[in-house]
Amino acid sequence: MIPDFQNHLNDILISAQNKGFQFVDVKSGDLLKRIGAHNRRMPLCCSFMKNNMRTGDKILHEPPSGQGASLIIRFKLPRKLQYSNRELG
Repeated sequence: MIPDFQNHLNDILISAQNKGFQFVDVKSGDLLKRIGAHNRRMPLCCSFMKNNMRTGDKILHEPPSGQGASLIIRFKLPRKLQYSNRELG
């Protein structure tokens, strides 16, 4: 399941970078839907997103439990892809 999260997050980051964005906001509920996973995977999705944060990234909204469909993280661009040595774009 983690490779699915990574592949879909990379797709989002690449698309935003190619459009010249300086950041992209990713909502956990949207990422989970994109993957087609069940809601029971939400804690894994949220943990994955938080673990992919780097310097300059920030949590814009975090549900009270810390894990839920409303978690939004702003990922700063450009960035190197996780599991890759190449820059986006």
